[in-house]
Amino acid sequence: MTTKTVNAILERALAGGDLSQEEGVVLLKQTDPDVQSAIRETSDKLRLSQAGETVTYVINRNINFTNICEQHCSFCAFRRDEDEEGAFWLENPQILEKATDGVRRGATEICMQGGLHLGAKINGASLPYYLQLVKTIKDEFPQLHLHAFSPQEVQFIAREDGLSYESVIAALQDAGVGSMPGTAAEVLNDEVRRVLCPEKLDTATWLEIVGTAHKLGMPTTSTMLSGHIETPEQQMQHLDKLRSLQQTAVAQGYPARISEFILLPFVGQEAPKPLRRRVGRDQPILEDALLLTAVARIFLGNWIPNHQPSWVKLGLAGAVEALKWGCNDIGGTLMEEHITTMAGAVGGTCMEVETLQEAIRSLGRPYQQRDTLYRVLKRDTVPVLS
Repeated sequence: MTTKTVNAILERALAGGDLSQEEGVVLLKQTDPDVQSAIRETSDKLRLSQAGETVTYVINRNINFTNICEQHCSFCAFRRDEDEEGAFWLENPQILEKATDGVRRGATEICMQGGLHLGAKINGASLPYYLQLVKTIKDEFPQLHLHAFSPQEVQFIAREDGLSYESVIAALQDAGVGSMPGTAAEVLNDEVRRVLCPEKLDTATWLEIVGTAHKLGMPTTSTMLSGHIETPEQQMQHLDKLRSLQQTAVAQGYPARISEFILLPFVGQEAPKPLRRRVGRDQPILEDALLLTAVARIFLGNWIPNHQPSWVKLGLAGAVEALKWGCNDIGGTLMEEHITTMAGAVGGTCMEVETLQEAIRSLGRPYQQRDTLYRVLKRDTVPVLS
């Protein structure tokens, strides 16, 4: 593919056009540093026009309430069987203690997800247990935004209780859940999913549940687990499905949409050995993650303007670099993170607000605190460094 062709693709993107999957694949396959630099510059210009110069962050507290899980995803070092060493299942007082700690440290959001624990039931039903988790936090801290329960967890509850996805989401929403994490997406290609997560919900079900959430007025995020066995073509198929989902929400006038896209590079250091051997490395390749970050901005930005790197997976320096490749948000403080850390990530489990601010300041860009839905909470400005 000639540089002239790549330039034509980038010029069309800068003119406001939506790229095709095939054009995205062309960009992902570029290895020349000068061409990659042109892709980065395009993504950065689009970031500026679509999301602005200010880098946002959220003060949030992560709560993983159990790692006991019925599934055996090939990339997961977090899950345990109930009787296995290291298994945990938090009781309500422990969950409330963690939420209280978050509020004490300024959190506006609690992000809560967990394993698929068959024993997590009240009177033989799963939904009441999940509603109790919500009630435990919202009764004490009604002001907190609860960003909770992935499409996989919704599917699990619906299956266990014989309920529709719509009824599960509506019940969680009525109880106080404010938005749904767009996790469990991994790569939205069933050929890849048969290797990564054969027991998980399939692509169509993930899309159905997220689309149902939008229809009911529950915002979601979106993610991609990248850098393992997937091809550039499959990466673009994933991004195209996310874009189509957002386009449907807009066309149908749904009251909620996807609020952000987060790239989650694969960390394999403690992953189960078969996939680890197949991938052949323990940590993400930063250069690959950055190129995909840029292409995601170019491909999705007209429809999903907020893009966030994962400092847990890339480290803070890698996440700061991603702010030059199309990202406009640096993520949250988390305060506690188990899933990626147990996989062997080196980015840490907690980030202080001042650390995030200083990282953004190093780029000479202003920062501001936001809430989960990207509404400004506190405006801060910083002069451009000379």
